[in-house]
Amino acid sequence: MTSLARGLEVMGTLSQSDSELKMPEISKQTNLSRAVVRRCLYTLQELGYVESKPLGFRLLPKVLSLGQSYYGAKALPQIAQPFLEQVHLETGESCSLAILDGSEVIYIARSTSRRIMNVSLNIGSRLPAFCTSLGRALLAHLSPKELQNHLSKEKYRPLTANTITTISELTKAINQVAKDGYALVDQELEVGLRSLSVPVINQQGSVIAAMNVGVSASRISNARMLQNILPVLRNAGKLLGEQTSL
Repeated sequence: MTSLARGLEVMGTLSQSDSELKMPEISKQTNLSRAVVRRCLYTLQELGYVESKPLGFRLLPKVLSLGQSYYGAKALPQIAQPFLEQVHLETGESCSLAILDGSEVIYIARSTSRRIMNVSLNIGSRLPAFCTSLGRALLAHLSPKELQNHLSKEKYRPLTANTITTISELTKAINQVAKDGYALVDQELEVGLRSLSVPVINQQGSVIAAMNVGVSASRISNARMLQNILPVLRNAGKLLGEQTSL
């Protein structure tokens, strides 16, 4: 099982790179020895998941088969897509769905506008949970003990001048999200980017994901987001939750 875990770690590192990675780079990013990385890559090549190119290693399309069932007709991303499209249609802004994975959020569905931000997001993209509205909307539904355990595991660095980085301030901000029922994050991840998120609660009352809209701060104020976008987002999140029993 250790070998499996190491192989998945190598695949995960390759999946987060926009270009080929050489063995020393993979070793450094995974904290695995070059010998271990070499064995993992050899096995993954033999299985058809990885190929070696002149500039390094990259994943092959076969890796898509590993996530195929997750994106099936009855899977959350497929169920959510029409709701994301509706939010996009009503607001003209990009709408996304994400889940919490450790200290990060993973995007599992998207409906995008043509407006371009510096942050390039696709299905499978990961962002830090602590400074994103999606992350805070999900963290807000942890128990106090779970939240403190979660926050205490990380050292937070500011990504912009607005980024909250102390555990006490983060706890206060996340507790406020729990009271409000939404998370509004203003230029903490990237200068010029505002994001608004709501939790998606299934039929059993469990938070299974978060839905968000991201906008350019130069175009839309916080007040306008709460007035015009929050009702649309809340309605879509509520309807999606009613459709799921995951």
